[in-house]
Amino acid sequence: MSKDDEIIGEIGLQLRLLQRSFDTFDEAVAAHLRLNRTDMRCLDIVLGRGSLSAGELSSALRLSPAATTTVIDRLERAGYVSRAQDPDNRRRVLIEPTADAQRMAELIFEPVGRAGTAALGHYDSDQLRLILDFLATALRVHQEQTDLVAERTRNEGSASS
Repeated sequence: MSKDDEIIGEIGLQLRLLQRSFDTFDEAVAAHLRLNRTDMRCLDIVLGRGSLSAGELSSALRLSPAATTTVIDRLERAGYVSRAQDPDNRRRVLIEPTADAQRMAELIFEPVGRAGTAALGHYDSDQLRLILDFLATALRVHQEQTDLVAERTRNEGSASS
């Protein structure tokens, strides 16, 4: 095994540990807010994108419209999203984060962002560009692999029909 193979193996291990850490954090936040992981994914999308239609949210979540409505209902009851009529299309309803959702994000997620920013402060600009390139590459590879697994699942489902 070459030195590069060892380093690549260590990078893979660190990524798995990082993923587990993200999962553990997300589970702790979900438990704290008394939400489930799907609710948290939905809330993350709404907080990140702002107002969006239920259909757009359904696509982003990769859930059926009925399942998305159920998630929106739970988040609305919890006080984290609201429904509002689209001013440009009266038949369209927009899902928006509430002030409570914004406050929760400030209390829980902004400290993580500040800590991450501080941790990245000891890298120079070239190193930061390399980190950014690595993260973009890792995201692209992960998304491609997710799509392959989803396609395989669809194909196996249609083959058994």
